[in-house]
Amino acid sequence: MVFEGSEKKIEIVVSDSTGDLRLLGRKYWEKIVSKCNAEIISEIKNDEMIAYLLSESSLFVWKNSILMITCGKTSLVNSLLEFVKDFGVLNIENVLFQRKNEYYSHLQVSNFYDDLDLLKELLPGSAWRLGELDGHHNFIFYYEQTTAKFENDKTLELLMYNLEEEVGETLRSENLNIKNIRDILGLDSIFYDYQIDDFLFSPCGYSVNGIKDDSYFTIHLTPEKDGSYVSFETNDERLGHDELVSHFIKKLRPKSFDTICFNLSQLKALDGQTVINKCDHEISNKLSVSFAQHINNPVAKTSASYQLF
Repeated sequence: MVFEGSEKKIEIVVSDSTGDLRLLGRKYWEKIVSKCNAEIISEIKNDEMIAYLLSESSLFVWKNSILMITCGKTSLVNSLLEFVKDFGVLNIENVLFQRKNEYYSHLQVSNFYDDLDLLKELLPGSAWRLGELDGHHNFIFYYEQTTAKFENDKTLELLMYNLEEEVGETLRSENLNIKNIRDILGLDSIFYDYQIDDFLFSPCGYSVNGIKDDSYFTIHLTPEKDGSYVSFETNDERLGHDELVSHFIKKLRPKSFDTICFNLSQLKALDGQTVINKCDHEISNKLSVSFAQHINNPVAKTSASYQLF
């Protein structure tokens, strides 16, 4: 048995006329989450947002936008399509659908091109691939009715692969508890003023959501011996992004990692790491993305960004 840590992600912004998405209630979001074959485990909330921890990652809900991340064999595109059908295309201002290359792509129920065919039946957007086809890469689909909604969307994604053996063994330990993982990740030193909700899976795996005002962070850890993977994401501009990357790389010591920055300049290269693949792409005049792949062994640098449709 293997578990696919690589994630799929959607961001949706709706028009003001749809009302407050936070008032829809947990039952509605359980329906949306069930469409991709996941479940809600728990939730936390504040005056700005609701954060749901899922059986496969996370869902964040603001007044007029949502962010949903899923892993495993989930079909996240089905949740997206259900949401669009519920509210109507005319009320959908922006959609960003993101899917990275999987470890076990042959076990997935669909690929990005299958998802794209379904999306294009409802939304006349465009799609790109960031990164090399035979290396780490991310697919992105983007739709907009207005260019203003993602203008202030400044997000850092850190994707870490193949943790050092000692770290992986520790994270697979049978005696591990939530406090142990928080200590390993050093969460209290960075997110000490965040409201936190986390869950330890059996036999291994860990997810955490953190919220403060309208900011969030989320971490999903899949420490399998063959294909260990950890993702971190935040929209908190108050945190130093270079320092965040350095913090988690030192804690987990992956053999390679990717950074994906939306409306942020690319991060500085770390000592002992080489950027082997990078590109910057303007998705719209209000949304740009910067992708970089880092490894320990130096090889020739490349650049790859391709529009698909």
